[in-house]
Amino acid sequence: MSIATLLPILLRGSLALLLFALGLKATVRDTTYLFHQPRQLLRAFAAMFVVMPVTALILARGLDPHPAVKIALVALALSPLPPTFPQKAFKEGGRLAYVVGLLVAATLLAVPLIPLSLELIERYRDMPLQMRPTTVLGLGFWSLLLPLSVGIIIRRFAPAFAERAAGPIITTATVVLVLGVLPILLRVWPAMISLIGNGTLLAMIVFVLVGLATGHLLGGPNPDDRTVLAISTATRHPAIAIAIAQANFPDQKLAPAAVLLYVFVSVIAAVPYLKWSKRRQERAPVMA
Repeated sequence: MSIATLLPILLRGSLALLLFALGLKATVRDTTYLFHQPRQLLRAFAAMFVVMPVTALILARGLDPHPAVKIALVALALSPLPPTFPQKAFKEGGRLAYVVGLLVAATLLAVPLIPLSLELIERYRDMPLQMRPTTVLGLGFWSLLLPLSVGIIIRRFAPAFAERAAGPIITTATVVLVLGVLPILLRVWPAMISLIGNGTLLAMIVFVLVGLATGHLLGGPNPDDRTVLAISTATRHPAIAIAIAQANFPDQKLAPAAVLLYVFVSVIAAVPYLKWSKRRQERAPVMA
């Protein structure tokens, strides 16, 4: 099995475990939270599905990085939610209802919006792009919605077990991700390094900063929600990004390496924001 095939499987598997653990802490009402908060939903939509794709296109044209980097930026801009989203969101103070509601809303919105966005980009950039809604639904259902739903159902009928199991499952998911992906990263590392130059790092850093700033500004009055939306807007979901890149540019073998390089850059670039956000939340009063 090739690295390009194995890596998305490991990412989706680890994410499925994390989402299952999140479901063990959530309720059905949490999943529909943002649909009862139309202003928050609209702001999240604007940040994740409007600002970031436009930013990716501007950076791809303005800085003209390696073709694989251009593909990676556009694919990441269309990929909702990062694989460590639930764990990182709670670590940074995210509210359960907002975290779950954003996850569900972004996944459902991605089904029509990813193909539509690809169609618009194809017309704007004059490049053949395509991804069927059923493909997006499959990715979102199996790696996001199904494990989350199973966790919620278990919590409904066995709350004590759900509370005990959530922590160990999160730990297991993290171990699976690290032990599974680390050997692959060591093999891909030379390809990642080869992409550095010609504006690659600048484009990725600007992309992260725009995502953090946009998510923070549009996250609403609650500081926890701002942090969650900032993280979600900036870091994205590399497994879905790789799937988009492979579906449209199967001959561009460096695209997965470019996506992984962005993951490294985004983690490093987000550290100052997360430290500032944590200090800010410690000083701010808790909001409902």
